Amino acid sequence: MDKIVVDNMLAIEEPFIKVPLEQLKRAVRQTQKQVERETAAVGAELAEVLKNQYRLAPDELQRTLDTLIGRLQTLKQSLEQIKQEESQLIQRSKLRAADLNKLKDFESTTQPEFQQWCRQRLDRVLIDYMLRSGNVKTAQRLVDSGGLEHFADSSLFALVMSIESELKDAHSCQGALQWCAENRGALRKIQCSLEFELHLQEYIEMIRARNTPAAILYAKKHLSPWSDTQLPRIQRAMTLLAFSP
Repeated sequence: MDKIVVDNMLAIEEPFIKVPLEQLKRAVRQTQKQVERETAAVGAELAEVLKNQYRLAPDELQRTLDTLIGRLQTLKQSLEQIKQEESQLIQRSKLRAADLNKLKDFESTTQPEFQQWCRQRLDRVLIDYMLRSGNVKTAQRLVDSGGLEHFADSSLFALVMSIESELKDAHSCQGALQWCAENRGALRKIQCSLEFELHLQEYIEMIRARNTPAAILYAKKHLSPWSDTQLPRIQRAMTLLAFSP
């Protein structure tokens, strides 16, 4: 009887279970930052209103309060949408964990239930490969036919393709830089300088467009903070001010 080594199979399935959990962690961090930022801003404005309430005309006071209420209502709507996204990620994680948990119930590789599980896993691998290759429509057909919505990372690859298209076609690093900002902690942990590389490319594109004043301001804001680890490259980049590409 061909015994199944569950630990070995779980080892190669790590990305399958890790992706939605990482997406959930990132969503929670972003939500926390958004709430802290908005409540701090509203609190500061409200404190200013209370400080000057007797100096403000009634109409002006009402407009200011209405603006603050509108800002909080917008935040509430945003949080409700984020909550739905987080619920979907939690559900996706549960279904993936349940799928992997089936492995402990299989006794041999010849068991029909295990072979069915393997066929579904093959579909997952094919979907992943097609998404990585840019064959999104074909991948979606396989997702729909197999009922594998929670097992495919379509939204993640859509984001990757959007960033890649922006880099190649628009020569803009803004989407990639936004991703770096959202994942700065993880990039710092592995000592990855991707964010610097993208800022450097943005600076080069400004020089290429002959927008020298903007390039100088951009370098001061975004390249100077990297001087401790990237000073030689920053110095070489500054020569582009005299010798443009």
